[in-house]
Amino acid sequence: MSTSPPPGDRIAKVLARAGVASRREAERMIEARRVKVNGKTIDSPALNVTDSDRIMVDGKPLAEPEPPRLWLYHKPPGLVTSARDEKGRDTVFDALPEDMPRVISVGRLDINSEGLLLLTNDGAIARKLELPSTGWLRKYRVRVNGRPKDEDFAPLRKGVVIDGEKFQPMEVSLDRQQGANAWVTVSVREGKNREVRRAMAEVGLAVNRLIRVSYGPFQLGDLKPGAVEEVRRRVMRDQLGLDNNAEPPVGTAKPGKPGATPKRSRPSQRPKR
Repeated sequence: MSTSPPPGDRIAKVLARAGVASRREAERMIEARRVKVNGKTIDSPALNVTDSDRIMVDGKPLAEPEPPRLWLYHKPPGLVTSARDEKGRDTVFDALPEDMPRVISVGRLDINSEGLLLLTNDGAIARKLELPSTGWLRKYRVRVNGRPKDEDFAPLRKGVVIDGEKFQPMEVSLDRQQGANAWVTVSVREGKNREVRRAMAEVGLAVNRLIRVSYGPFQLGDLKPGAVEEVRRRVMRDQLGLDNNAEPPVGTAKPGKPGATPKRSRPSQRPKR
């Protein structure tokens, strides 16, 4: 005799939907005993909750979930894509405009990389867009030191194994030679850690500049370094399959100051880890 699943949604999913963190990070927060449900501290994400349950994170009531929102951000080099950095380096979230709500990043760009970074207030959206099964191309403009030939990239187009890790085939095109460097366009679907840099090193090329120019249908375009632009609701609905009639504010925020830590009126704007 089968039993019906408990009502509601998993607690980590609810936290992600409220923009607290990604689902995986929310699970770590639960295991660290930072979450209470109906006054009781929980240490396992294996719990379903409903609208009638009272949830608190770090001693504060869980805010009502806002409509999902998505922003394009032009990340400058020199910023870490994490909420806090153990080495004390400046983060993406320190440099965002002061009027930004609490957001989390969709994937990451390493400290030396630049270009398009997607930001969202909804952890479930972040997780969905990060999955390789979503099938979205991440396209990069890459400057490498040397004088490569087109055939040098054949192994990357077939797929390679680096340090025991399998890399899916990449789309690689040699664009132009510029002095001692060459510009290459690389497209990947997985987004593994330092994937493009490691792949180029595998064929004997060192990357000295890496710019992400698109993530799926979203383009960097002429967005200035440090600037943020919100994606229109109808575009989100078309691209992500959302069903929400609310139209959030739209526009390009003033650029933050890379490397600076602006004063924030609401401490909750910065995601917690």
